[in-house]
Amino acid sequence: MLFIGLRKNFLVALCLGAAALASSAAVSPPIPLWPGRAPGETGELPPEADTTKPKDRAVAGKAVVRIGNVSSPTITVYSPERGKANGAAVIVMPGGGYSILAMDIEGTEVCEWFNSIGVTAVLLKYRVPKRAGSERHAAPLQDAQRAVGLVRSRAAEFGIDPQRIGVLGFSAGGHLAAVVSNQHDTRTYPAVDGADKVSCRPDFTVLIYPAYLTVKEKNDVIAPELPVSETNTPPTFIAQTEDDSVRVETGLFYYLALKNAKVPAEMHLYPRGGHGYGLRRTENDVTSWPDRVSDWLKTSGFLRVKG
Repeated sequence: MLFIGLRKNFLVALCLGAAALASSAAVSPPIPLWPGRAPGETGELPPEADTTKPKDRAVAGKAVVRIGNVSSPTITVYSPERGKANGAAVIVMPGGGYSILAMDIEGTEVCEWFNSIGVTAVLLKYRVPKRAGSERHAAPLQDAQRAVGLVRSRAAEFGIDPQRIGVLGFSAGGHLAAVVSNQHDTRTYPAVDGADKVSCRPDFTVLIYPAYLTVKEKNDVIAPELPVSETNTPPTFIAQTEDDSVRVETGLFYYLALKNAKVPAEMHLYPRGGHGYGLRRTENDVTSWPDRVSDWLKTSGFLRVKG
């Protein structure tokens, strides 16, 4: 279902209070994805660091943490407060053009919000920047497949339902979430342990201002790494704006491909808001997307506590 020009929200929860959300959650130490060096890693990168410069764009009056030179990918588990968890889990994939990771605005802040609605959030720090001689998403896809399998294999430990594990991605992270949602039958790396024998197919997918889903030069045909089909692709939610600098067509044509393949899909298209707003509320209606995602997860049955 495509929603265009949704009603205005009154932004009652304009400032939910990130500190309050964080205080209700238990956050694990970062968990290495790989027992040793990640597959295919041979060269050395400069030390991982926040690459944000003083003049870089702020969002909603706050700076953005931009992590670069990631060679040791991890997951960090954000668990809801006791008694609030509903068993659903979401692996969060920040964006950053496959060059950096916007780790707060598209990562930690999102995980804290998911905890507020009872969802366990898993923050994926995948490898960036693009490795020479390979597709921009090649190493990140290995990390994403490994992350979904690892989380599912440890579902009992994390207190989650192994059949309600979704992915959410922003911008390039949205592309990554879409790729792992369509490429999950075969691992793109040699199996490491039992976690790689567990399915890495997400149960649902959320794409917020996704990038790279179509090929502009070929009349916006769906990118070849996204073999959408009714049996292959999980139910999907998309939110984007008409003035998105990444081009709204990438989301629209992907939504159409989902619809034509009879994949359950919902898209919310807003008139303005641009790109890179993350979870931070502004005067633009698009920043109410978390409410729409919560509604979609409820009506789709993913937030239902199983007896």
